Amino acid sequence: MFIDIHVHTKRIPGPPRFTGDQMTFATPDELLAGYDEIGVERACVLPEVNPECSYTLQSNEEILELAERNSRFIPFCNVDPRAMTNSIRSPFDRIFKYYRDKGCKGIGEVSANLSMLDPLVQAMFAGAEAAGLSVTFHLSPYAGYDYGLVVGAGLPELETTLQRFPKLKIFAHSQTFWAEMGARPTLEERMGYPEGKIQEEGRVPELMRKYENLYGDLSAGSGCNALVRDREYAVKFLDEFQDRLFFGTDICQPTMPTLRPLAAFLRDLLAKGEISQTVFDKVARGNAVRVLGL
Repeated sequence: MFIDIHVHTKRIPGPPRFTGDQMTFATPDELLAGYDEIGVERACVLPEVNPECSYTLQSNEEILELAERNSRFIPFCNVDPRAMTNSIRSPFDRIFKYYRDKGCKGIGEVSANLSMLDPLVQAMFAGAEAAGLSVTFHLSPYAGYDYGLVVGAGLPELETTLQRFPKLKIFAHSQTFWAEMGARPTLEERMGYPEGKIQEEGRVPELMRKYENLYGDLSAGSGCNALVRDREYAVKFLDEFQDRLFFGTDICQPTMPTLRPLAAFLRDLLAKGEISQTVFDKVARGNAVRVLGL
């Protein structure tokens, strides 16, 4: 069984996010039907509050209501860094403590297209650390590209954040993060899904060795691709960081293209004896239970 560290769902899907009538968010019932197919027991539902990545915004209260109706849903909360007073004096710590006490287990997915070192973003991280909640974010290679916190090649802004907030558990995610599994990815690779074996280790393993508060959210095509592109290296990576990696899907639509690949890959590694049952269990669900206090 799996616990999904990262998913999105809406009771009312809203208008299509892209071309085609299937590009709405999955409803809770659609999501659970998919989960039953592959054995996902519970899921962390991350609200969409940043205008860069959702045509219709979602409240924390909707997520709490979904979790109240069905215990398979684990609520996360989210606040746009520009919200409230649009100031570094915004009461992020008070707001996050409020939602923590309501049952939220983490914060995210932060997708505002601001520099990770923007004072508003850093103030939000400080509030998250004060509340004792983890933060999940999407990263972007430059301002104006789609959505996500902006970081440069080599993730220097992420390293600064890890240093400034050593007690903050950071769940890293997205193409711009996972492209750095290998050394010196191109801009095109930082925007997509690099192919081929890891010839030289990149910043992801380097930063994970250096900072114990950095965790890996393996959801979406980006997290899955980071492993599948080099099976041999994936085994080493899973073994070394077995206590800080999480299974996830990042399902964003009813067709659910990210539902099966990672689950199938991890099960195949286990079946062929390339990873141990202990490693599989930790990544599949154990780390989520331990780190989120489920």
